[in-house]
This record gives sequence, C-alpha cells and structure tokens, in this order.
Amino acid sequence: MISFVQKGIIVARTIVDIHVLQTVPPSNLNRDDTGSPKSAVYGGVRRARVSSQAWKRATRDAFEHLLDRDELGVRTKRVVELVGEEITRQAPSLADRAGELATVVLKAARIEIKPARKKDAPDESGYLLFLSRRQIAGLAELAIGAAREAEDGKVAIAAKEAKARADREHSVDVALFGRMVADQTDLNVEAACQVAHALSVHAVANEYDYFTAVDDHKKADEDEDAGAGMIGTVEFNSSTLYRYATVDVDHLQTNLGDLDATRRAVEAFTRAFVSSMPTGKQNTFANRTLPDAVLVIVRQTQPINLVGAFEDAVSEDEKGGRITAAIQRLATHAAELHPAFDETPVTVWAFGAGDRVDPLAELGQRSTFDTTIRALGELVADRLTDQPVGTP
Repeated sequence: MISFVQKGIIVARTIVDIHVLQTVPPSNLNRDDTGSPKSAVYGGVRRARVSSQAWKRATRDAFEHLLDRDELGVRTKRVVELVGEEITRQAPSLADRAGELATVVLKAARIEIKPARKKDAPDESGYLLFLSRRQIAGLAELAIGAAREAEDGKVAIAAKEAKARADREHSVDVALFGRMVADQTDLNVEAACQVAHALSVHAVANEYDYFTAVDDHKKADEDEDAGAGMIGTVEFNSSTLYRYATVDVDHLQTNLGDLDATRRAVEAFTRAFVSSMPTGKQNTFANRTLPDAVLVIVRQTQPINLVGAFEDAVSEDEKGGRITAAIQRLATHAAELHPAFDETPVTVWAFGAGDRVDPLAELGQRSTFDTTIRALGELVADRLTDQPVGTP
C-alpha cells in the first residue's frame, strides 16, 4: 500500500479525484472585467474557461441544501455585527453592549478591526474573514463570560483563549476551502480541496447577441416613434468543459477532527461540485445542464489532473461528436497514464447518460450519481477507521 509519513507513523493516504465533462449551451457563466466570457489559451488554441473561484462559490452555495447550517461558515468583513448578533442571541441582557463586546473579543484574537466605510455602521474586519458558525458562537460565549466576570469593570479577554475559539471546530467549508488571515498566520487553515479552472475540450470563438428592449408605455403612445427603448449586446459562447477537483481526505479529517464530519464533507463536496453551476447570466441564457460524464477516482498516491487528454483540441468533425470524443479521450489518457507511472487507483466509478460513458466504465465500474456518493462515503469511512499500517 502506498503511504506517507505523518508524525512518525506511516499512514495510508486517501485522495478523491473528480473529473467532469459537461456541455453548456450559449452562456456566459463567468465574466471578465469587460463582461466577456473568460478564456485561456491551452494547447495553442483559445478555450472557454470558468475560473476555479466561480465553481468553488457555486459548490459552497449548494452546501446550504446538503448540510446543516451549523456545519457551515460565513465569509464576511461584517464580523463585529455577526458576533454581536450572536452575543445578543445568547445573552439578551447584553444587547446594548453587543458591538463593544464583539470588538473586544475579536481584537483579543488579534483580528484587525477598523471603522466601516458606511457612516454609523458597525466596525469591520480589515479583510474578508471566514469563520464557522460554531467559532462565532464560541467567540460570543467568551465575550459574554468576560463581561459578566468584569461586571462594571473593564472587560479583559486573554489572546490565547480568543485565538483558540477562532481556530477550533472548523466548518466543512472552511476545512475544504481553507482560510487565510494575512496578519495572523496561526489562524490560517490550509485547504483540503483544490478546484481547477474548467476548460473547454475544443477551441472556442466568442459570439455576440444583439438585443433590443421595448418601452411598453412608449409603444402605447401613438405620437411616439416605434423604436426600441434600449439596445445592446451580450457576449457568449458554448462549450464542452473538462472540470476537475480533488479532495485530500486525510487533511480534511485533520481540519475537521471528526470522522463522521469528514465523511459528510466528502459526500457533500462531491455531490455539490458535480451538480452545481455558476449563475452568471443564467436568467439570460437558461444554460443550466447536468454533466455528460463523471469519473470519480480514489487514489492513495497524489492527485492527478487528466487535462492532458485535451491538449490537442477536440475538432468539430470527431466521429460521434465532441462529447463522445471527449469521453473516449479521457478514458484513453487515464488508461495509458496509470500503467506508465505504476498508478493503481483504489476505486473508480463512472456515470453519465447513455452508452457513450462505457469507455470510462472500463477504468473501474459503471454506477449512478447517488450510488457513487454512498459508496464513496462508505469507502472514506472504512479507510479513515483503519489503523496506521506501520512505523518508519
């Protein structure tokens, strides 16, 4: 068994790689600063691109329907307001001091607090701060205890305890996506997942939709001309995207400190990443689709992005169409790469619509979405409960 050394003990690694092929009709999922769909040059040709941040956000948004609220975090600069609201909830008698106490406990944790831009608004952190709801509750509890102990005197909170409250009981999203606190690096959380920029498997040229909008009231006026009330253009493209994400399950458990929470996190992330989609211009294009094919590979060595399958862009005249060609390319690339590098996956599942997914199933087993999620959760739980395989 491939292993790694962690604190003097040889531990079997568990890494979940998720590969998705997904066709999107005319759309503008992720815009640049000019409003154009994002793109990148890969393999010498221009490709459609959806940034990793866009799909991370879509995945995080999907967590709200997959996990309990208490397992999730909040990313905001309005942290004084947030902790203050929790102080008020826990101790209504301290409501008139909630903002003051929130500032004291956050400053004790060495989190930078400064005045908000908006006049009369509560102070804010100097940067977006990602805290779990349990951490927010813990900080509020600490502030309440200190206020009651001080009675009418000055509230004092030990920095060590305040930092501890801000750095334990991480939420699932903090544990997965990480947290950076620039001026307090000991509060940083290293992300347990990575998400690649999605790239089209073929070359893409953006197009423009010229539109007009009618002024209904003007149209009813016989003395007015019949011209449009507004004209404009929207840039778009359509593409078959290769998407990839990976989760270091061992690191995720280190961040969460709980096996059951780790299993739920892996299941929720896989489900959310596969089925979510950024909402850019969604009302304009109604572009939401489900993947054409999904490949889930559990490894014990390292994450492996299979984008190399598409370094040569899929052409328009590929036999069977782009989707079929992309699936075959992905299956062939994985089948050739694994033996070349003595890479033996722990388990492989493939699912999608129709027989065209069969080449991926040859890498492991054909499955369905729900079946794969359940089996993945069981495998993660089994591997995390295994004892270390030896000592160095």
